[in-house]
Formats: sequence, structure tokens, C-alpha cells
Amino acid sequence: MGCMSTLYTPLPIQPEALAQLRERDDAGRACVPYVDEEGGSPLRCCLRPIRPGERVALVAYAPLRRWAARTGARPGAYDEQGPVFIHAEPCEGPAGGADGRYPFARAGALRAFRRYDARGHIVGGRLLEVPEDSTAGFDAAFEEAFADPEVTQVHVRAVEYGCFQFVVHRPEAA
Repeated sequence: MGCMSTLYTPLPIQPEALAQLRERDDAGRACVPYVDEEGGSPLRCCLRPIRPGERVALVAYAPLRRWAARTGARPGAYDEQGPVFIHAEPCEGPAGGADGRYPFARAGALRAFRRYDARGHIVGGRLLEVPEDSTAGFDAAFEEAFADPEVTQVHVRAVEYGCFQFVVHRPEAA
């Protein structure tokens, strides 16, 4: 159940973006680190849950912004921002590709798969209730998304809070 390797590569927030977010987030606010005594929330730098006692920050992140700056895309109103948790200091990033599984793929959780084209515009989406075999469920949702030749990337978001989870780029467009 969910232990086979993923067909697609979930990508964390890139180190350059993390360095900027640790100073000032995408809403222009200063980063305010704190120690999370309980843990459990998803870290977008490591693609794993926060461990109790880790020093983290909750920051506003606009996932299309830096990609658009690199590619010349113009996402316009789709350049949205939302809250994400990151380590307060630089970290190693994901260890071992999240053990060959998709991160934050708890059975029963709801995930939105937002599909974007080369301009950074939404060209569709899908709601997924994560099945017991989460790897197969995620693989099928990405297969469906990338069957559309316009789709260059898919953003996975938690439905409950709208939080960005991770991005997957079209394999040949990464």
C-alpha cells in the first residue's frame, strides 16, 4: 500500500527561494521563526512533517512567481500566494525523495491538482481523495494531467487549508 516508487518527482521549494523567504516572504513580511513544540505540519523545504521541537517559520509563498521570472511566463492573477511552513535555517532538503513516495499523501486527505500551462495559467484541475494506495492514486492523477500537452506543471494543494504542498513538472519540461 503506497510503498512503490513514484512515477513523478515532487519538488520542494528551491534553496534560492527559501533563502529569500527566510528574510522576507512573498507578501513582503519579515520572517518570524518559532519552535514548533507539537510538530506534524508539512515542511515545504524537506517535504516531510515538522518534528516536535524544530525551529520553523510560517511564510507566504507564491509558487509561480520565481518560475515565471526564470521562464518569462506571465501568470497574471494566477500568481497567488499562500501559507507554507519552512525550516527557519537552511536545511538539507528532502532526504531520499520522501522514501520513494509522494509527501503528505495521507489516505482520506483531499488534494487539489492544479494544472498550469507555459504561460502560468490554470488549464484545469482535479480533486483527489487520497486512496489507501496513495502512490497509485497520485501517479494516476499526474498521468491524467500530463496527458494534456498544454500542461507543463501541476501544483498539489491541501483542500482543507489551500496550502501548496509541492510541484511536479512535465518530465521533459523540468
